[in-house]
Amino acid sequence: MSLSETTSAARLATAGRIAPAVLVTLAVGLLAALPLGRLMVTALVGMDGLDIEPFITRLMRGTTQRAIFNTVDTALVGALMALAIGGPFAFCVALTDMPLRRLQGFVLLLPLMIAPQVTALAYMQLLGPSSALLGAVGLAPDPGTPNPLLGRGGIILLYGIQHAPIVFITLRAGLTALPRDYVEAARAAGVAPWRVVATVILPLLWPYVVAAAALAFVSGVGNFGIPALLGVPANYLTLATLIYQQLASNGPSVLPQVAMLSLMIAAIAIAGILVQAFGQRKVNFAISRGLPARFALGAWRWPVCLLGLVLIGATLVLPLLALVTTSLVPAYGVRLSLATLTLDNYAEVLFRQASTIRAFFNSFYLSGLAALILALVAVPLAMGLRRMPMRPRQALQGLVDLPYALPGIVLAIACILLFLRPLPLIGSLYNTPWIILAAYLMRFAALAVKPTDAALGQIPKAMGEAAAAAGAGPFRRLLTITLPLAAPAAGAGALLVFMSAFNELTVSALLWSNRNETLGVILFSLEEAGLSTQASAIAVVTVAVVIGLLLLLDRLAPRLPPGILPWR
Repeated sequence: MSLSETTSAARLATAGRIAPAVLVTLAVGLLAALPLGRLMVTALVGMDGLDIEPFITRLMRGTTQRAIFNTVDTALVGALMALAIGGPFAFCVALTDMPLRRLQGFVLLLPLMIAPQVTALAYMQLLGPSSALLGAVGLAPDPGTPNPLLGRGGIILLYGIQHAPIVFITLRAGLTALPRDYVEAARAAGVAPWRVVATVILPLLWPYVVAAAALAFVSGVGNFGIPALLGVPANYLTLATLIYQQLASNGPSVLPQVAMLSLMIAAIAIAGILVQAFGQRKVNFAISRGLPARFALGAWRWPVCLLGLVLIGATLVLPLLALVTTSLVPAYGVRLSLATLTLDNYAEVLFRQASTIRAFFNSFYLSGLAALILALVAVPLAMGLRRMPMRPRQALQGLVDLPYALPGIVLAIACILLFLRPLPLIGSLYNTPWIILAAYLMRFAALAVKPTDAALGQIPKAMGEAAAAAGAGPFRRLLTITLPLAAPAAGAGALLVFMSAFNELTVSALLWSNRNETLGVILFSLEEAGLSTQASAIAVVTVAVVIGLLLLLDRLAPRLPPGILPWR
């Protein structure tokens, strides 16, 4: 080979390494760094440069301080409640021979996939004085009785239930990774099972407990649907609902003020994320892990199983039944019976009411389009990340994860700031459905990239090397090896994106405009207007869609990398 040919080959090889890095950096910048950077500039930079005085002034206001306290208080206590609920389930599913473990793990994850506003609506319909379910059996509270869930206590309770799956997933991962050697050595020495748990398992699991609590806390900080339905009627405001009220009342004129509030939410959430990262860094199992240890419950197998089923029934099945029964009565407060049973609410929201029909179309269209785009982008993005050096790769992966980890309302404000003014070639996206699509792409990119990255990591390098030795170029190797093997994981990621975006409210509550409503917005609006039966009908349909997609994902499980589906 001549010198010129060698130089050309070297240049091509260098370009092959640099081009993916440039494209990945550009994609991550558009998806994460640009909107969050715009938010920080608006909140902290004035006409003459950095100016934090308005931020401090906003921070010192009584309304802001109460909202900060309420946000931290409900998120922290809710995280402790989530630990109390999810921890025992994680232990029983991961380390015991309890019957129906997989079923309980699957059902326990449903609150994580169901929108928070649906959870709040279901509990309000269950425990309120006009409960169709309790009324049908003569147990409804007296008319005029305040709903016991309104205010701080109800928000904390539902945070615990809504975020218990996060604790379950995190602790189960830790329990299945525990070194079996430690547990078996303690049991061989005659240590009682409860002492093994107290002196061996819990100390080793402590970093995962910290991480699980931190994740539940961050989820509570950014939750909008639950405090919007349970807190606003009782004038109990968190930072998320305070931002919503100010922006809904005053429009874009208060964007600098709500940007400061959003930055406060981001700061609280980032503190939780750092605690979670600190907890995960403390994981250091020195002995090979192998199969997880398993405790035999003996005669307690079925009693423990039945107790778990009762708890799941009380916290999940009963509220969903209350939602269904409310959707089947002609008006809120009417007792359900054969004479009052009707499907008119479903006919109204699915076929007659223009706004709800439009919302179904918008949610299916925007969620599906976001899922499709991210499924197409996930493989090249994950491949580009894998070709980068470790430190830049970790930094960019962290940026991809950040919009999903941060509260959705922070991203919504960032998108308004970014797309309010006309941009080159595309103009202004404000008051269009495309701003919602852009926010979905930013927020849920991590859900598409993570399973795809896991699938790429399991493709043997020898396959690509053999194809290259046989003369297959990079593009042909991509089409014949990488894409077929990564496609199931990319498809699973797309389904996760669709489920997460389909009935979300936190982002679209601030980004929707006339004729661009989504299901989450319509459900919230109907409940605020007193049309609870129609809101319940929409909620039931969205839950049915989510459960159907979860079952489809479960069928795809044999073709997915281990760990993608947390209930398996």
